[in-house]
Amino acid sequence: MQLVFATNNQNKIKEVQALIPSHIKLLSLKDIGCFEEVPEIQFTIKCNAIQKAEYIKEHYGIDCFADDTGLEVEALDGEPGVFSARYAGEQRDASDNMNKLLNELQDKPNRNAQFKTVIALHLNDTLHTFKGICKGEITTAKKGDSGFGYDPIFKPKGYNLTFAEMELSLKNKIGHRGKAVAKLINFLSSI
Repeated sequence: MQLVFATNNQNKIKEVQALIPSHIKLLSLKDIGCFEEVPEIQFTIKCNAIQKAEYIKEHYGIDCFADDTGLEVEALDGEPGVFSARYAGEQRDASDNMNKLLNELQDKPNRNAQFKTVIALHLNDTLHTFKGICKGEITTAKKGDSGFGYDPIFKPKGYNLTFAEMELSLKNKIGHRGKAVAKLINFLSSI
């Protein structure tokens, strides 16, 4: 089976590739000749994932899946949420995003947060969605140099390490994207 993962984010591709069974060949947007920016202009994480998957199916006629992920912080009423990648501006700079978030939380005792990933799978003209959540908290400073995005400031519940301090295998096991991908794989194995 071949499936397109509708993303240009090489970090996401690396994470998901480590989880997908070897009988499923994962293709990137580059592999199918898609070099345009795939739209994600919806107001929820789920709707963004669906929009990306539907765009690829409509324009390329290929079965695919897309994900969207957001960091939801309790003290900020769920922000940055669907705007996580562009929290500090359209430049989508992870360091700027983390700095803005740490600044916003400076005087707030509640640092509870969760990462949420929704995967939208377009397969045989049917749409399916899978959700993964990882609860944790925002640290007061960046720690670790693995991972990407907000990983240096997110410490999952029950661990004393940020995602950026963890081995990829542990992050994939307990993390939001890993949980959503596990549901995707279980579904694909059942058909």
